[in-house]
Amino acid sequence: MQPDEIWDQTAADLYDTPGEGMWSDEVLRPTVDLLAGLAGDGSALELAIGTGRVAIPLAEHGVAVTGIELSEPMVGKLYERVGTQAIPVTIGDMATTRVEGEFSLVYLVFNTISNLLTQDAQVECFRNAARHLSPGGAFVIELWVPQLRQLPPGAPAAVFSSRPGYVGLDDYDVLDQRVTSHHFRYDRGREATHAISPHRYVWPAELDLMGRLAGFGLEARYADWDRSAFTADSRSHVSVYRLL
Repeated sequence: MQPDEIWDQTAADLYDTPGEGMWSDEVLRPTVDLLAGLAGDGSALELAIGTGRVAIPLAEHGVAVTGIELSEPMVGKLYERVGTQAIPVTIGDMATTRVEGEFSLVYLVFNTISNLLTQDAQVECFRNAARHLSPGGAFVIELWVPQLRQLPPGAPAAVFSSRPGYVGLDDYDVLDQRVTSHHFRYDRGREATHAISPHRYVWPAELDLMGRLAGFGLEARYADWDRSAFTADSRSHVSVYRLL
């Protein structure tokens, strides 16, 4: 499937869950606090800005935010919330699209770099971030840690989430570092909907090397936006790179 087939109007309509999950205040408050501190008195660029989950509260915090986004339906949802002038968004790919201006912060959240399905494209994403940053600027990536230890011996897939009305399953291709996430949603009836999203998973050390190729050094790595310590058991990380 092509990205525009995945992030279509249906995906945009289902994406937001105001006040819950990744849209809860307990998630967004530390996210905005960390990003605002890194932006300082400068402006921020969000790659794959989506429907504005992070960009809108960050802008309300006083940071001037610009976005790049491939999905027009997702941007449409953002504009329904804040209008077309509050947060300018350019339609395009996060690895290649250039916007005007120089930023003190570029950020990419919620595992989105894994939507780029080759190592080359992921490296180009780092380089694109570097092109937009002022000297010494910060690039922040939030990304999950591949949970290969959870795979039963010989099994290609594992459940990553199970709650009433939803089951999430990751199907791994360890040869090419690909994972396809399957999202099953259902109610009390006999029918269920099935959506998929392909990803290329990246180990933290590989991500650091990508950063070095683009002129970045790792400044900090946290287990979460609350700046808790990253450990061998952490399921995700927030990594702060500094342009050297």
